[in-house]
Amino acid sequence: MATSEWSFKTAAQLSAALKARKVSAVELAQDVIARIERHDAKVNAVCVRDFERGLKAAKDADAALARGETKPLLGIPMTVKESYNVAGLPTTFGFPPQKDFRPTEDALSISRVKDAGGVILAKTNVPVALADWQSYNDIYGVTNNPFNLGRTPGGSSGGSSAALAAGYGALSLGSDIGGSLRVPAFHCGVYAHKPTFNLCANRGHVSPPLPPLPFNRDLSVIGPMARGAPDLAVLLDVMAGPDPLEDGVGYKLALPAARHSALKDFRVLVIDTDPVLPPNKEVRAAVNDLAAKLAKAGVQVTRESPLLPDFAASSRLYMRMLLSFLAATFTPEIYEGAKQAAAGLDPKDMSLGAERLRGIALSHRDWVIADGGRTRLRAQWRELFRTFDAVICPIMPTPAYPHDHLEPQEARRIEIDGTKYPYTDQLAWPGIATLPGLPATAIPVTMSSDGLPIGVQIVGPWLEDRTPLKLAELIEREFGGFVPPPDFDD
Repeated sequence: MATSEWSFKTAAQLSAALKARKVSAVELAQDVIARIERHDAKVNAVCVRDFERGLKAAKDADAALARGETKPLLGIPMTVKESYNVAGLPTTFGFPPQKDFRPTEDALSISRVKDAGGVILAKTNVPVALADWQSYNDIYGVTNNPFNLGRTPGGSSGGSSAALAAGYGALSLGSDIGGSLRVPAFHCGVYAHKPTFNLCANRGHVSPPLPPLPFNRDLSVIGPMARGAPDLAVLLDVMAGPDPLEDGVGYKLALPAARHSALKDFRVLVIDTDPVLPPNKEVRAAVNDLAAKLAKAGVQVTRESPLLPDFAASSRLYMRMLLSFLAATFTPEIYEGAKQAAAGLDPKDMSLGAERLRGIALSHRDWVIADGGRTRLRAQWRELFRTFDAVICPIMPTPAYPHDHLEPQEARRIEIDGTKYPYTDQLAWPGIATLPGLPATAIPVTMSSDGLPIGVQIVGPWLEDRTPLKLAELIEREFGGFVPPPDFDD
C-alpha cells in the first residue's frame, strides 16, 4: 500500500479536507493504522494500540461532521505519550513493576482532546521515568529515529516525535521538564510547544500508581506536538486552562494575542552559542542561516544583548532546582549516596555535574533561596522582553546521536566537534526556558550533512505563548518546515 495523500498532512489540512468531504475521519484513521502496521516494527514509536476505540471515535466524528458540527480537532487522528492516563490502557512511565497498571479515567487533557473531537489511536513510547533524551525501557523496547534507525528520536516524548515523523497521525501530546517536548521535536524534524508553566493543568499525567489529583509539579509542563506550526496553537487552546477541581468549572484563561502578525514587525535576539555548552558547527550554522533569512525578510535581528540573563549562572541554578525536585522520587539508597557525594564536593567546583549533586542534597532553606534566584531571573526576562519579542537559540548541541544506553547517564559523553562533554550537561539549552517557566516553540529549520533534522527554539514572554507560536507559523510559511523522512514515503 503506497502512502496516501493524507499521510503527512497537517491537522489544519486534514480538518479542511474533512469539512469539504474529500475524506472521512474513518479513512484517515485507517490510513494511520495501516502505516503503523506497515512501518512500526522498525521504528517502535507506538507502544500501546487502541485501534478499535479509535475507529469508533472516527465513526462518531463522521456522524458529527454530517450533522454540521464543528469542533477544533473533529476527526483528526493522533497519538498521545504513554505517560498520559487513558482509561483502560496501560500507563507505566516505563517502570516494569507497573506494566499491568490501567487507570480507570482519562487524564484531564485527554478528556479535553476527546471533547474537541480528537481521534486517539495509540500511545507512544517513553524512557523510564521520562528521564532521558532517548526513548527505551524494558517493557516496550527501543524507539528509533525515522531519519536514521540507529539514532535516538529524542526523549522523553520520543515515541510521539517519531510517530509524527513517520506519518502516524497529525498531532500528539507530550510533556517537558528537561526539554522532553522540544528535544524530540528537534531530533525528528517536527514542531512542539512548551507552554508557559502551569498553563495546562496536568491532572492524570502522573507516575503510576499515584492517584490523578491536581498538583503543582515544579518546572514540568504538558504540551502539543505537530507536523505544522499552526496546529500547535489549536491543540494548545484545547489543552490550556486550569483544573476545574481547583479553579471552578467554566473558567478559561485568555492568552494575549501575538505581539505581531507579520515577520517584519518582530524584534528577535538570536543566540547561537555559549561556552557552557557550545553547539556543534552544523547547529550553529543552522541558527545563523535562519538569522540571516529573518533579517532579509525584515525582522529586526540582534545578535547580543546585556539584557540576556547569564547563561552559566542560570544553568547552574536550573541544575540545582531540577535535581532537588527529581530527587524526591529517588530510592533511599541512591538519595543517601548522592548526599554523601555532594558533601564531598570542592566548594570551588562550579561544574554543572556538581550543581546536580548539590541539587539532590538541597535543604528546604536552600531551595527557598534558590527559588528567590528564580524570581530575580524571571524579572530579568521580563525586562528583556520589553526590548525583544522573542529569543531564538539552540535546543541541543548536536543532531540525533547513536543510541547510548550506558548507565548511569552521568557516565555518558556527547561529542561536540571533537570534544566530549557530560551527557547530562545537555540540560542547559532546554533549561533556558524551563527554569523561568517561559513558553518555547521548537521548529525544524534544516537538515545536517548526514540527513538529520536540525531545529531551534523560539522563547517568548511569560503567558504570551501566542507570540512564539505566531513567529513559528510565519517562519514555516516563509521558509518551509517539516520534511518527511525519505524511507517512509511508502
